[in-house]
Amino acid sequence: MKIVIAPDSFKESLSAKQVATAIQQGFSQIVSDAEYVCLPVADGGEGTTDALISSTQGRLIESLVQDPLGNHITTHWGLLGDGKTAVIETAAASGLDLIHPTQRNPLITSSYGTGQLIKAALDNGVSRIIIGLGGSATNDCGAGILRALGAHLLDEAGRPLAPGGGALNKLEYLDISQLDPRLKQVKFEVACDVDNPLLGKEGASAIFGPQKGATPKQVEQLDKNLTHFSKHLTKASGNDVTKIPGTGAAGGIGAILCALFNTELKSGIEIVLDAVDINQHLASADLVITGEGRIDSQSLRGKTPVGVAKRAKQFDCPVIALAGSKTQDQAPLKDCGIDAIFSVIPGITSLPEALQQAELNLRICSQNIASVWEMSKSKNL
Repeated sequence: MKIVIAPDSFKESLSAKQVATAIQQGFSQIVSDAEYVCLPVADGGEGTTDALISSTQGRLIESLVQDPLGNHITTHWGLLGDGKTAVIETAAASGLDLIHPTQRNPLITSSYGTGQLIKAALDNGVSRIIIGLGGSATNDCGAGILRALGAHLLDEAGRPLAPGGGALNKLEYLDISQLDPRLKQVKFEVACDVDNPLLGKEGASAIFGPQKGATPKQVEQLDKNLTHFSKHLTKASGNDVTKIPGTGAAGGIGAILCALFNTELKSGIEIVLDAVDINQHLASADLVITGEGRIDSQSLRGKTPVGVAKRAKQFDCPVIALAGSKTQDQAPLKDCGIDAIFSVIPGITSLPEALQQAELNLRICSQNIASVWEMSKSKNL
């Protein structure tokens, strides 16, 4: 028997690798003779780098970069086991969590640090870069990334623009002739779980600007500035990407990646599942176990359990999902391929207790599920 265990993390509690290990420990107490394949995964957001390097025997690499406000910080990116694929989370260098709430201001925050991570990956000779766009603090349309990679953004007097989305309206010259030439040899796969365009009422500024600290007046200004910037981007690249779904992600970073580089916008979970080559394991699997901290209606929008289940059903594998909490309406999730959903919480408890006891609860729940699984086989149920 072969059992594939492919969960996401339980946020604020356990990493995806820890979740997979706990499930295996519990299940193997009952089903000791099975072949277990643990594939910690993620959907492109926080934890994607850790999940991919764990699944591919890769490694973390530290880099000194600038945070969204220009302060020097040490962060990391991942090099997968093939030695040619980098994984970069925008949040690692340009993330909202790097800034105190009182300092959040997308008029001045920059994506420069993410560009530095891309450059660090190029320095390591990669030919493929996976970028997760979740959790950014910026609304500069990736202008900071372009500067870090060699482009020049100048005002009417030929002076470099100030960092942030607030200065984009002053752009008069966008010179991409000195972009790092190695970029032409790299394929970008962008983990994007939103379908917002760059501009307008559903665009980067209007939808995501407020959570990054923008006032209503600043949102209006930022959208106008992105409109101005996009005209220069279209002229420089020959590509108008403003209406492509997903280009509004991460304050417009999706737009510059699509316009200037060999880029494919994809569902985050699909990128991760391809990277860990899950189909190879599913082809001979008898059971698939997945999960995340909470399974609810949001799980239908490209989250890990549904992504794993859809892949598993291509191979007619039964799928069990474990969660810290779950919705009462499970019908839509079952339509996506999840055969059974279990909450690992044994009874009424507080959130701090649930987080603290997550590993133990996972092991016990997995052991109980394994007992039922074994019973069903022995009784031909």
